[in-house]
Amino acid sequence: MRFLSLVLGFLLLTGCRQQKPMPDNENAVTAFALQHFVDGDVITGAVTAVVGPDGLIAVEAFGLADVAQKRSMSKESMFWIASMTKPMTALGVMMLVEEGKVKLDDPVEKYVPAFKGIQLKTAQGLVAPKRLVTVKDLLTHTSGLDTTVATPAGKPVDTLPLAAMAEAYATRPLITEPGSKWTYNNNAINLLGRIIEVASGKPYADFMQERLFDPLGMENTTFWPNPDQLDVVAKPYSLDKSSGGLVEAKNSRFSEPLHDLKRTAIPAGGLYSCARDLGQLYQMLLNEGELDGRRYLKSATLKQMTTNQLGDLPGVSFAPGMRMGLGFHIVGEPQGVTESLCAGSYGHGGAYGTQAWIDPVKQRAYVLLIQRTDLKNSDQSDIRREFQKAAREAYAK
Repeated sequence: MRFLSLVLGFLLLTGCRQQKPMPDNENAVTAFALQHFVDGDVITGAVTAVVGPDGLIAVEAFGLADVAQKRSMSKESMFWIASMTKPMTALGVMMLVEEGKVKLDDPVEKYVPAFKGIQLKTAQGLVAPKRLVTVKDLLTHTSGLDTTVATPAGKPVDTLPLAAMAEAYATRPLITEPGSKWTYNNNAINLLGRIIEVASGKPYADFMQERLFDPLGMENTTFWPNPDQLDVVAKPYSLDKSSGGLVEAKNSRFSEPLHDLKRTAIPAGGLYSCARDLGQLYQMLLNEGELDGRRYLKSATLKQMTTNQLGDLPGVSFAPGMRMGLGFHIVGEPQGVTESLCAGSYGHGGAYGTQAWIDPVKQRAYVLLIQRTDLKNSDQSDIRREFQKAAREAYAK
């Protein structure tokens, strides 16, 4: 009996270590601050989280995840986090940089030969660019790649393997000189996914699962939600101009059995996730690339990723005072929507209003999970600004 008790005790301890309990949020700080957005039909609900070096500090869930079904938001609700996938892809690339399998100044054509001889579109016609497009250009959104979706035979982008997608991008000339202009570019990040495949010898999704999601215990972070996960995915909503209220936005990402569709894992925006999983990732970043005794990135590598790489290049990012690192947007001069963050904070948003920002000075990460499809600019939304303000006042050191 004593032996069995010891074994059971060990299993309980390891189970607790793998699945950390969600903190209670009796004060409902951010729910109180954001409730007027629910009352005013700006959002149907949200899940918010505040993360510190030791883990989740607060998680709050309020409002509805599915209005028609009257399903409440819960701390376990999942969200399509869209472009918040981008810095995770960048982390994968930088793991390979550390291993010597990729170099930041490598030309893209080293990994995707179809890019050899790619030309630049000018008013005078097609000319050779002044230099080749590099891996660093892709990470900083300065590649000059055409931003439109280019796929053979008009096939949906998420039905093509990354190899075919990468070759399709090479069929269109560059629209600006490499390194000369910041232009937010999904195609560039998808190319990074293909580079991961070539350099690692593994499918992009497998690499991310093995090197990031599984070790961090991100059990509900996936490119392909299964039926059980779809049951807890928050529905997306948009504004009905005729009624002034919110209506469900029809999007196959939220209704179809995605496992059966065999969709491509999109490096620029394919992931679904939840507060607990994102808390694990951002806790690791707050600990400079290490968590629970495992190192994912060297602290110097993370520092490089979160340091301005573009000098004073104008027009960078989606809000004033911003800079660009490697895969991460950086707060250069806090102002407006970033007024509650310290200079040097870094993060990324998603198309449906999700936001995550890591403040290394205050040692906090702030996570906002909503699903509003038609915000004019979610990076500058009042929802984000008021959430960060309330969260910092309540939980920052």
